Amino acid sequence: VQLQASGGGLVQPGGSLTLSCTAAGTRLGYYAVAWFRQVPGWEREGLSCITASGESHYYPDSRKGRFTISRDNAKNTIYLQMKSLNYDDAAVYYCATDLRGETCSDYDGLYRYWGQGTLVTVSS
Repeated sequence: VQLQASGGGLVQPGGSLTLSCTAAGTRLGYYAVAWFRQVPGWEREGLSCITASGESHYYPDSRKGRFTISRDNAKNTIYLQMKSLNYDDAAVYYCATDLRGETCSDYDGLYRYWGQGTLVTVSS
């Protein structure tokens, strides 16, 4: 399974970005997919996950509203919309799956397959 995360870049504080996660040769529509992020020197942090049936989870729950996860099975893509970005959101963002349909978790050890990461930089 080769996941590919994209959409990162430079954004000003208060700005928005939408990240995308695709997979060549794998129908993501059958599986739960999660988003994580990592700042160098820090542990990987779970952000959100969406099940195959479209149920979304946010870690913690309070992240909902500023972050929105969604999927477009026709495009074989999982999205993470982020708004009101601040300096603390700067990180490398990863998508991940364990090829399970309805299992979501913010525990990174659950996921076997990871994208290469996309860098989000927040700067004025």
